[in-house]
Amino acid sequence: MHVEIREDMLSIDAVAARVAHPGAGAIDVFAGRVRDENDGRPVVLLEYEAYRPMALAEMQRIAESIERDAHGVVRVAVVHRVGALHVGDLAVVCAASAPHRAEAFAACRALIDAIKHRVPIWKREHGPNGAYWVGWQDARCSSEASQGPSRPESDREGRDHE
Repeated sequence: MHVEIREDMLSIDAVAARVAHPGAGAIDVFAGRVRDENDGRPVVLLEYEAYRPMALAEMQRIAESIERDAHGVVRVAVVHRVGALHVGDLAVVCAASAPHRAEAFAACRALIDAIKHRVPIWKREHGPNGAYWVGWQDARCSSEASQGPSRPESDREGRDHE
């Protein structure tokens, strides 16, 4: 297992190599890229921020759980980028290997879904109308004007990488 948060460019091949081994008949990879729109709004730049110690610890727990639940037949790796990313840049790469494709597909899906919902990494989108935090709501503002630091636990979908 391998988990990492980094500022520089990501490599799909490098993450896939982390889970490759002779018994892996299948390697599944999810690559989340910055797209040029979200919820009908143009996006020109994303900024990801993370509380690193907590984010890495949670990513580690997720990876360990997936591998443990698969009784040693699955290996997983995830690398998430932070900082300023442009349209087309890789934001996250997840990989899972297993003897067969079904286990690799399931493990990779479980990995990205858990990362999106549980890991404290936040996304700020920049568009023609300025910057805004995705999924955050400040108690002092309406949802249209939310730019504050509080983020409800129930709203993790705002971190879509896909």
